[in-house]
Amino acid sequence: MKRVEAIIKPFKLEDVKDALAEIGIEGMTVSEVKGYGRQKGHSELYRGAEYVVDFLPKIKMEMIIDDKDVEQVTAAIVEAARTGKIGDGKIFVSDIEKIIRIRTGEIDTEAI
Repeated sequence: MKRVEAIIKPFKLEDVKDALAEIGIEGMTVSEVKGYGRQKGHSELYRGAEYVVDFLPKIKMEMIIDDKDVEQVTAAIVEAARTGKIGDGKIFVSDIEKIIRIRTGEIDTEAI
């Protein structure tokens, strides 16, 4: 089992969610986060004063999937989230050792 975490631009959330639904991904956790990478923020004007916005708003999507679905899921996220501009985001894939569904006690793949 794998955990897939994707950091994407906020306006791409619906596109990515729809792309994942098309390939059968049913569950995910979505958080509003802030951060920066190579983009390093930007400057804005407010009441005539310029200030730097270091942390940009992003969306963090997390899902636990079966090992066999990793390539399909990551490809769907890349395709749906890509704008071709700096700040499109990143995808992280990591191993999950154990899953337990609290309500039923199901374990591992049955609990996904």
